[in-house]
Formats: sequence, structure tokens, C-alpha cells
Amino acid sequence: MLLLTGCGDRHEIGSPKASDTKPSQRTPQAPQQATGGHSRTAGIRDISFDDIAFDMEKGSAFSRDLLPERVLALQGQPVRIRGYILPSFQQTGLTQFVLVRDNMECCFGPGAALYDCIVVKMQPGQTADFSIRPVAVTGVFDLAELKGPDGNHLAIYALAGETVR
Repeated sequence: MLLLTGCGDRHEIGSPKASDTKPSQRTPQAPQQATGGHSRTAGIRDISFDDIAFDMEKGSAFSRDLLPERVLALQGQPVRIRGYILPSFQQTGLTQFVLVRDNMECCFGPGAALYDCIVVKMQPGQTADFSIRPVAVTGVFDLAELKGPDGNHLAIYALAGETVR
């Protein structure tokens, strides 16, 4: 199932999800929008994966107290974020998918950070189509811990998707 792939190593679902580098040392690979600003559409904040990154030691367990105030403040807020749709068997009419930071190294290999993916569930009546190109997803940001059968976190962020462009 798509959601069980999470943001970490796809071959070992229970493996640690943190990156070897701190967020400030990472080089974003997906096209990024201006961070922390507001979009031209009133009330929708443009964010990037850098805005939702946080310090987490490789191999350590996730707890909500690791989240900085800037991330907690996004809960329930309308946002727009750019990234890539994690491929699945379905190509059109997606009602849920995982949005990842980049399309090659982040969530397709070992060492991906837990904050480099967002589980998107489209609002009723809305769907998305898979693309190999970056997409901009608009919706309401939330914290929703998704754990695998072994109890380890697969994802911590969710988005109630409204549009995918």
C-alpha cells in the first residue's frame, strides 16, 4: 500500500528515518518557493520542506517535543508546498498520495528524513494525477503520526489536499 512506504528506506520499513545531516546543512533538490512568505492567494502560506524540517538524531525515536514552534504553528493553516508525488500503481484519480521533497534521493533510498514527506488526502470530490514533474499542493496542514506495523514512524505530516498543480 502506498502509505506504508513512508518517507524512509522502502526496503526496511522499520529502519530509522532521520537524515545524517542537520536541516540547515541539506541542499534542497526540489524547486523551492519563497519560504515563510504569503502567497498571492489570500490566506495561503507558501512553505517549503525546509520550513518543516527539524533537528533529529539519526536512529532516535520521534516525539512531538522535537517539533519547533514554527512547525506547530502551521497546524490547521492553509499552505502551498512544492514537491514530487511518490509513484504508485495508480496514475490518475489519486485521492491520496505521499508528497516528497525530491524525486531521486530523499524518499527513494536509505537515510531519508522523517520530515521529507507529507501524506496528502484529497478533499472529497478532488483528485490528482501522477506526474514526474514537481507539483504544488494546496491544502490544510496537520500533524498526523503514521506508524508502521513495527510501531516506527513512517510519516508525521498530513495535508488535506484541495488542489494539485
